[in-house]
Amino acid sequence: MPGKMKNHEIKTVERRFLLAILLTCTILIVEAIGSWWTGSLALLSDAAHVFLDIFAILLSWLAIRLSTMPADERYSYGFHRFEVIASLANGLTLGFVSLGILVEAYKRLLEPAPVKGLDLLLLATFGLIVNLIVAYILGGGHLHHHDHGPHHTEDLNIRSARLHVLGDAAASLGVIVAGIIIWVTGWTQADPIASIIISLIIFASSYRLIRDSFRIMMEGVPACINLEDVSQAIGSVPGVLQVHDLHVWGVCSAHVILSAHAVIEDQMISQGETIMEEVKRILHDLFGIEHTTIQLEHESCGQGSEALRLDDVGEDGAMQREGAGPEDAVEKR
Repeated sequence: MPGKMKNHEIKTVERRFLLAILLTCTILIVEAIGSWWTGSLALLSDAAHVFLDIFAILLSWLAIRLSTMPADERYSYGFHRFEVIASLANGLTLGFVSLGILVEAYKRLLEPAPVKGLDLLLLATFGLIVNLIVAYILGGGHLHHHDHGPHHTEDLNIRSARLHVLGDAAASLGVIVAGIIIWVTGWTQADPIASIIISLIIFASSYRLIRDSFRIMMEGVPACINLEDVSQAIGSVPGVLQVHDLHVWGVCSAHVILSAHAVIEDQMISQGETIMEEVKRILHDLFGIEHTTIQLEHESCGQGSEALRLDDVGEDGAMQREGAGPEDAVEKR
């Protein structure tokens, strides 16, 4: 997380985000005014998509800022979940915006309105160029990495913001095509058709935001993690006899937490600590889970459901399912 980055790296990333926000706001203003000037609903739809980009970049920048704030007695996990709350609000808002554009597009299909094709083409081209510049700024040099194994090779905030911008660049291409058609043929219905396509893209993005935010708010298992694979990986550690009461959830998109009970043989505390360290290493290397709370027991306490028994692993601790090791659990997803 950002707290692990050096100060100059944090400042460099923040400068990139702020420049990207400034440029994207320029697109929003130009396209909002341009939609009024040209009478284009497609350009207004693209402006709504740009608003989604601005919110995504702001959210990513804010997530970096909040992640550097220390936890306190009242907020023991810090302020990472603010990202989730903001994403949920953004997803709901954009869902209503896309619905409104779809309704207006339907009306325009029935009663076509005049659209200035050449002006629309020029404005959409401007938006495409600036979007590509913003994507380059956000993607130039991956300064911020999570050392979370194969699931988190690049910082999620930067990646998410860049993908949003590239999505808007694709939407701008659609508006450019509509502008060319209207300019050359005068067929103005190309405008509401383009707006419908862009609205569906916005709606899909809105759905993903709501779905992912709801999953985290409900403390569901992250989409990139299979609970059975996690239990099998823990059971592959020599000395682990049973795993139960296993829970995996996220505080935000980049903070995954695990708690579990592991039954081990009756032995000295120092030996149990060796098993604990090996379990934590596997969880970190295979699933990117750093924050773990594992209770070691000599006999099952009976709490929670049973996730794994000794029968599921071989005498050497290797998983018997398809003769695989813990690494294969990640490769199967």
